[in-house]
Formats: sequence, structure tokens, C-alpha cells
Amino acid sequence: MLQTAPHPKGRILLTARWLVGHRDGRHRLIENGEIVFENGEVVFIGHRFPGEVVRRIDYGNALIGPGFVDLDALSDLDTTILAYDNQPAWKKGRVWPRSYIEAGPVEMYSREELAFQKHHAFATLIRNGITTALPIASLFYRQWGETPEEFSDAAEAAAKLGLRAYLGPAYRTGNQVVEADGRITTAYDEPRGLAELAAAIAFCERFEGAAGGLIRTMLAPDRIETSTAELLWRTAEAGRALGVPVRLHCCQSKIEYDLVLAQHGMSPPEWLEKLGFLTERTLLPHGTYVSGSRFISRPGRDLEIIRDAGSTIVHCPLVSGRHGNAIDHFGRYREMGLNLGLGTDTSPPDMIMNMQVGMILARTMAGSAAGVRSEDYYDAATIGGADALGRPDLGRLQSGARADITVFDLDRPHLGQVIDPIQTMLLAGHGRDFATVIIDGRFVMEDREIPGVDEAADKRRAQEQFEGVMAQYPRRTHGHPPASEIFSSSYPVERGEERT
Repeated sequence: MLQTAPHPKGRILLTARWLVGHRDGRHRLIENGEIVFENGEVVFIGHRFPGEVVRRIDYGNALIGPGFVDLDALSDLDTTILAYDNQPAWKKGRVWPRSYIEAGPVEMYSREELAFQKHHAFATLIRNGITTALPIASLFYRQWGETPEEFSDAAEAAAKLGLRAYLGPAYRTGNQVVEADGRITTAYDEPRGLAELAAAIAFCERFEGAAGGLIRTMLAPDRIETSTAELLWRTAEAGRALGVPVRLHCCQSKIEYDLVLAQHGMSPPEWLEKLGFLTERTLLPHGTYVSGSRFISRPGRDLEIIRDAGSTIVHCPLVSGRHGNAIDHFGRYREMGLNLGLGTDTSPPDMIMNMQVGMILARTMAGSAAGVRSEDYYDAATIGGADALGRPDLGRLQSGARADITVFDLDRPHLGQVIDPIQTMLLAGHGRDFATVIIDGRFVMEDREIPGVDEAADKRRAQEQFEGVMAQYPRRTHGHPPASEIFSSSYPVERGEERT
């Protein structure tokens, strides 16, 4: 049985210069407010709590707010950063060559290394004010999909750290492949993918509600273009039967859109609609390549299909912007009535940076600073993610909500002058400006320290593991060039003696 720390005994009161409360369906700023929680639940928010408390903490010039809900939370050592200046992706190890498929893909990390990566990533999420996480990891360096064993280790790590997590191993029936002539196709192994789905269902049945409800589950078919109709249909049926969210990366790239169109004669959302896949519990990162956008000339109702099904687009602006993409645009999607949540999906898993980049991209795409406001993105990072999970007790601070609370330090020198706490956060804040994080009423980080975590040692170990997987890139890169050709250098390197 997974163990997590007991709740602190008695009522605890927190106060600060600003507090984000929630009433009548909206966040509101409470100046010099108080929040009280007990047994993991918020029991009061406002001014002058009339009852007794066992502990009172005044955070001074700070913003007490709800924890962020990360619907696509980075949970490994992020290989997408290797593509930052190394393109095109199919020549740089981001798509398996046919020769690698024929030789037989291999696991590039051990179970122990994968367990470390989950623990390290989960601690990093907490440091960035993320209190609910749906992990995402790359399958490029995996033998095929993720395993229940590694997610059993992930559940143990989340429970130990106190992170609220929705867990489920990613699975697939296919994989993108680059042929010898440079064409991108898909190689399928449906029996393997269906077996992985069965294992994922068994994982959900075993772990749903573990660690006193801190651990929940989800189904995570990896990508729409690497899924067969049978896999998606069975996944949708299982998701309904289990009552868990289902996440599928969709409308993420032109290659994906074109592959689905060529194989099924429909756009990705049209195909999902035909399969009966879309529900109110469906999460779709990234929603960028859709009909009516600058990327897709084919007419259609892609966004309307997603909206009418009540599904959620998981917006990941940082990773999209790094690759020259952006939804067109956040304000328009919101006005259409689409459900929008946020995901980090890349390193650093800094939700504040994602909101900042998202606002810049949205205003650029809209051609107007009025295209989106700070609170719109803050809503998506809190209420939007919680509502996508069917959790009215998350993403907001009100009586009866779970006590998932963050303390953002407004005295950090780089923040400059505070004009409004949310606007200041989105103008100049960093994820590491969170000083304290409370999840389900447990203090999981205080004064920027997570109990039992040696951040410097973990950083060194992560670097060693990352360099190890980089060294294996040639075997799964088109043409099998040396690593020195796959990964470019910004400037010529003059080698010196190795530092000790």
C-alpha cells in the first residue's frame, strides 16, 4: 500500500498581502485575507476567521493561490530540448528510421533510471507550484510504450513527495518511421498495443484512489497518428467504464494531420468524432493544426467538433513556440467556448513561463494586446485544468475544496514593482518564485526546500543519464550519423582539460 505523510493535526491559518479566493464561479483577489484548512480541506477563506487554530503563518508580501493543474506535465529528462536548434526532426533522431525498427528497438533507460526520472521530475513540478500533474514522457527512447512497473514506481514517488497525480502508462499500436528516401510513414504492431492497453486498464483498476486519493489514474494512448481505430475505440470504452480521463496528443503537427488524412480520409478531430472517442473527459494536447488555422488549408469544423463534445484542448505554448507553432489564438478559442487547460510538456516545467509565452504568442497571433488578459491564462492553469478532470474541488480556494495551496513570493528583486499580483506574476515571475507548496493540506515544500530531496545531487545524476541517452541517438537516427552531426554547437568548441 502506498504511504504518504499524515495530515497535520488541527486547523491551520495562512495569511498574506494577497490571496486568490473563489466565489460565484470566479477567482477574486482578497487583500490581507486569511485561509484556513484542516484534514486536507479548505474550511474558511476571507477575513477575521472566528474559530481557533493550532498554527498561524503570515507570509507577508506574497500571493497565496491555488496550485496549478498541469495536464501534460513533464515527467522525464526532456529530449525535445535537443531539437531546439537541431532540425529537421526526422534527421535528428526524433523519428525512428526503418533500419532501427527492423533491428529491434531497445529500452535506453533501466527501470531504476526511469524511477529516478519520475521522482526528480515530480519534485521539479512541485518547486514550480504544480500540485496536480498528469505526467508526459517521450517514447522516442523507449522500446515501445511505457510499462505498469515504471508507473508503479511513479505512484510511489508521487505518494512519497505528496504530489497529486493522475497516472497511467502510455501505449500505442504504431510508430512514426522515416523511410530510406525520407518519407514519413507509420509502422504498426496492433497486438502489442492492445496488450499494453489491457495492462493500462489493469493499472487503473489497481491504483485508482491510492494514497488516500492522492493518486488517480488515466488512460494515455500516445498519439493519434500512432493509434489504430481498434485501439482508440477500446480506449474510449474503457475510459467510460472506469470513469477516468483519457489523454491523446492530437492536432500537434502537419505530419500527424497529413498521415491521419491519408489513412482515414478525415482530419484527426473528424476521425475521433466518427469513432465516438470524444467525451467531456477527453484531453487533447495541442490543438494547433486544425481547419481554419494558418497551417491547414483544408476546410472543416475541427475546433467545433472538439467544443461540441465538451473535450479539452491542453494548451502547451512553450514547447509549441519553440518549434515555431502557436494556436490561432487563445482568445479566439476561448470566445468559441472551447475548454482550455494548460500543460508544461517540456523543460523547464515552469507553468508561469508557459503562461507568459502563451500570452505573448496569443497577442501576436491576434495582432492586439487586447487578445488575452493575465487572468485568462491563470484561469486555464487552475480552473481549466481542474474542470477538465471533473474536479470542482481543485484549482480554486473556497470552502470544501482540497487544500492545494501555493505561496508566491512578491518580494523577489527581479519582480520589480508590483502592480497587481497576477499581472506581476505573468510579467516578471518565475516558477521558482514559489516559496511554499501545500498539497491536500500537507506542506510538501517550505522555504523552497522539499524534505528528503538533494536538488544538487539529483541534477548531477540527471545530467549523467541524459548524456547517456544522447550517446545512443545514432542507432535510432536516419542514416546513423555520429552524435557530433546530430547535435550542433552554437559556436566552435575549443576543448580543454577535463575539470575535476
